[in-house]
Amino acid sequence: MTDFSTDAARDLAGPAWLVDRRVGAAETFAASAPPDVADEEWRYSAIREFNLSDYAPSLKTCDVPTPDLEIDAAAVVHTVNGRVASVDVGDELVSAGIYIGPLADADAGPALLGAVSAEASDYFTVLNDAFAAEPILIRVPSGVVVQRPIVVTHHVSGGRVAAFPRLVVDVGTNAQAEVLDYHTSDSGPLLVCPVTELDVAAAGRLGYLNVQQLGSGTWQFSSQLARAGRDATLTASTAAFGGGYARTRSDVRLVGRGANCDLLALYFGGGRQGLDFRTYQDHVAADTTSNLLYKGVVSDESRSIYTGLIRVRPDARGTNAFQTNRNLKLGENAWVESVPNLEIENNDVRCSHASAVGPVDAEQQFYLESRGVPTGEAERLIVAGFLDEVLESLPVTTMRRQLRSAVDTKLNRQAQLSHQTQAEGALS
Repeated sequence: MTDFSTDAARDLAGPAWLVDRRVGAAETFAASAPPDVADEEWRYSAIREFNLSDYAPSLKTCDVPTPDLEIDAAAVVHTVNGRVASVDVGDELVSAGIYIGPLADADAGPALLGAVSAEASDYFTVLNDAFAAEPILIRVPSGVVVQRPIVVTHHVSGGRVAAFPRLVVDVGTNAQAEVLDYHTSDSGPLLVCPVTELDVAAAGRLGYLNVQQLGSGTWQFSSQLARAGRDATLTASTAAFGGGYARTRSDVRLVGRGANCDLLALYFGGGRQGLDFRTYQDHVAADTTSNLLYKGVVSDESRSIYTGLIRVRPDARGTNAFQTNRNLKLGENAWVESVPNLEIENNDVRCSHASAVGPVDAEQQFYLESRGVPTGEAERLIVAGFLDEVLESLPVTTMRRQLRSAVDTKLNRQAQLSHQTQAEGALS
């Protein structure tokens, strides 16, 4: 693990305060025990199959094509291997006092980096603290409304490279923004450990969409950490399709009275993928609301894991908190684990959790087939309709067509494998 040493963290470029912060995190990391499936929060995970020493921190960026997302964006930032490749911000945003770019260049950078994640530090978050080469900051000042989405893309490339993208989004009082956070990687063996911090001040509004289209050989350990102030409104959402094993931790702390958060995810696993989601809805203040809806599909030999906790603190009277995870299995060899939990320390609340795992509904399929819809197309329609409940609620509405296309790609692959299996069975 010498590539992840304190000296390696110290050698990364940046102002003195950022270097000192990295070194401190590297020292903490060196003294930390790696996670194990014996730990409750890593139960059901593939962590025993992961070896950090197989990877080394990326030392430079490289030229890769930027994705064409067909979005009318207010600003676009491209990063490669955790380093800024380009920044395109319109003059109207700059004149409004909005900052989008390298966090190290912003006066508020030292105060904002880690302001949210400090409450939720873990093994891979600390590793990101030590080796995030060039964190990005999006800061929208009080009273400013950004009319179009802000887009940040991250690509990881190379041989056994480890990359540590870092994004901090700070939305001021009565401000409003939407952010698309788009992650891709090469198909070979790679490690990516992104950390995103979302901080929404009083009466602010933020729609955040993370799209994960990583390559099949990528290990991902991602943290999305959010804080919502008084009367703030936050939508924190994920659409996950890629990676070999992709784990996403999503925490939201509702610290101001009247804060509201929707947590949304849609995911589709195929092949031997593992998609792992851990969520934490932390109600600190009174009269707060959170509503979680995660819906996923697994096919072939893929696996999905969901564990979530709603926590209601003693002062959080009047809390409304809901947690729902539903999954479709498209094959006998696919595997799902779904474990919702509640921890309630105040009686004046409304809380519920629910989970479901099952195959495509036979009655729905029979109904469609009885009206002449072929079996494969009937299954496609049912799966698309199942995921559409989440898809139609996602922020950055211009991404919905592309996300439907990603679902179609997964379904096409599933259909091809099914036909191949049937053909092999007929020949045997």
